[in-house]
Amino acid sequence: MSGLLALAQLGRGVVPADAPVLRADDEGVLRGRAVFETLRVYGGRPFELDAHLDRLKTSAARLRLPEPPGAELQSLAHDALAAADEADCALRFLWTPATGLALVSPLPADLEELRGRGLGLQVCEWATGALAGAKSVSYAENMAAQAAAEEHGFDDALLVAPDGTVLEAPTANVWFREGDRLHTPSLDLSILAGVTRAVLLRGRSVDEGRYPLERLLSADEVFLTSSVREVMPVVRVGGRTFECGPAAAELQESLRRYAGAG
Repeated sequence: MSGLLALAQLGRGVVPADAPVLRADDEGVLRGRAVFETLRVYGGRPFELDAHLDRLKTSAARLRLPEPPGAELQSLAHDALAAADEADCALRFLWTPATGLALVSPLPADLEELRGRGLGLQVCEWATGALAGAKSVSYAENMAAQAAAEEHGFDDALLVAPDGTVLEAPTANVWFREGDRLHTPSLDLSILAGVTRAVLLRGRSVDEGRYPLERLLSADEVFLTSSVREVMPVVRVGGRTFECGPAAAELQESLRRYAGAG
């Protein structure tokens, strides 16, 4: 996402997109002591807004931050969306020890192109830290893994524990299909509890477990899920190639129907 369509701040409401809103001594800036949420907006409606605000509160508690004011942030988000006047976009919340923000951005222009061709993932060994599973702004390691993958000709990274256990992508959950069975790593592995992941699990028989990389590499289909990218097929993991499969296509269609977007 590049640029801002609208910006709103607790206590100030909608402000110009280039307005200064963060103090230089805010611990969210100085020490990365802040949390965020990013969600997709369909036809002016934020997707699973309550679930995202609940997760923001959970992340804030992990960082020992004051509890974010859910009702006020929800109202702030609607004000920002009204100012943006964009039906389909991305909404982000930022909560620091000093302030709360709602930011509206355009969706990445290449999402459907990527969905059509599928992603390539570079395998990256990963050790989870104390904040694993929290949406803190201390995302530098995740972004470095993603940047390194791009430098090597991949679209994203696949994070794998030192013992070879599949975890997640830097900003997405991982799924794979064996025959007619779907699998995704368990939240017991201290991965992010994705909101889109939770929506797609409802009413479906999906195995959640601890999977070695070798098993994913032998799967019939691999894909990622996230709020902005939705369901994204994977066509390469390291040197192993896959086809864009039927499960990702079906789940994408189902997600859009659920969101009222098609």
